[in-house]
Amino acid sequence: MKNYLLPFLSIMIGVCLVLWIKPSNKSRIKLLLAFSGAFLMGMTVFTLIPEVYHSSLEGDMHLHEAIEQEVHHHLGGKMIGIWIIIGILLQIILDFFSHGAEHGHFHSPAKGLQRQFPWGLFISLSIHSILEGFPLHTHSNMVYGIFIHHLPIAMVLTIFFLDSGIGTRKTLIFLFLFSLMTPFGAFLANSVPQLVSYHTQMSAVVIGIFLHISSVILFETSENHRFNYLKLGVIMLGFALAYPL
Repeated sequence: MKNYLLPFLSIMIGVCLVLWIKPSNKSRIKLLLAFSGAFLMGMTVFTLIPEVYHSSLEGDMHLHEAIEQEVHHHLGGKMIGIWIIIGILLQIILDFFSHGAEHGHFHSPAKGLQRQFPWGLFISLSIHSILEGFPLHTHSNMVYGIFIHHLPIAMVLTIFFLDSGIGTRKTLIFLFLFSLMTPFGAFLANSVPQLVSYHTQMSAVVIGIFLHISSVILFETSENHRFNYLKLGVIMLGFALAYPL
């Protein structure tokens, strides 16, 4: 149940925080973004990557004789690496259409949003979010990383849309639909047999997406690349909390 509820709630909480509190200090949101990037990267490195590689090698052990295990383990590990690279490349393509919304930053002004619904942004974010839900079927602890990741993203999106003049109604519709995508991805991964059989490969793709997003967040939250003790502390806290005990 948490795999469906927490990703939805993170978006809704982010929207409510902006509408009710109306945060004016964007540096605090950047610190929250830095924490979310570190936490997401930590969850990916500490939890998702080891589990995906273990799952891949365990599958090879059931399929091949012991004398061939070392060769197939090597090839299986290389294939996981290929899927991770595919995830990184896919996220780079999605960034082109979403203008960096997945990591809390827009690379282009919000022109024309007052006149039409931003379908390109919505579709790219939806693909990203649906894919995020796929690993939750077998790696349910990743839902906490997604929750922390989505919270500041929802805040940044809400501020961006309201500042652009799109209006509160369209903003709420966009973010409500967006909040359903990760639970929908988790549902598909749990219900479609073809996706269940390829969960290791899909998880590897999501690893690539997470690595790209979290690294970009950590770089982009720097102000002119100056050293910031507070940001360093927040990042270290994110890594520490992501470490599985």
